[in-house]
Amino acid sequence: MAKKAQSTLINMLLSLTAIALVAAAALAAINGVTKEPIAQAQEAKVQVAIKAVLPEFDKLKAKDIDGKNINIAYDAEGNMVGAAIEAGNDEGFGGHLQVMVGFDQEGNVYGYSILESHETPGLGAKAGEWFQKDGKGSIISRNPSDGLKVKKDGGDVDAISGSTITSRAFLSAINDAYKTFTKINA
Repeated sequence: MAKKAQSTLINMLLSLTAIALVAAAALAAINGVTKEPIAQAQEAKVQVAIKAVLPEFDKLKAKDIDGKNINIAYDAEGNMVGAAIEAGNDEGFGGHLQVMVGFDQEGNVYGYSILESHETPGLGAKAGEWFQKDGKGSIISRNPSDGLKVKKDGGDVDAISGSTITSRAFLSAINDAYKTFTKINA
């Protein structure tokens, strides 16, 4: 019969260290296997968002302005019809909010798509619909040249009921995207 190991501090530390090393190796292996599919899924989500927020176009040209990825859309004759700009804000109620914003050639909001949100379901998570064309706080076809603000802050955009913080973060991301849009031809 095998002798039972004594329950000493050294034996416990060695056991816990071995378990931690095996767990870390397993997590690293899983991360290595899933990293590429996750990146591909995120890129596919971005491509779908770009198509959803822009007017019809024939060609896209990627550009980097101030560290932001911009996709400028052109028609068949080479005229710019709009731009899709990814912008984010870390001051949402749930933290980071990432949005793809589409502008037409005049700088009016053509559409938007939420790429990442950690907002409260049923409240802040409504940002995906609330500010759309038929939403209560619609920003579609609006030009954010003077900055979009919720009514509580002196603006004219209806905030999501019970989610003013999320609404402020969302509009801040839209305003940030517009500032980048104004630099396209600068």
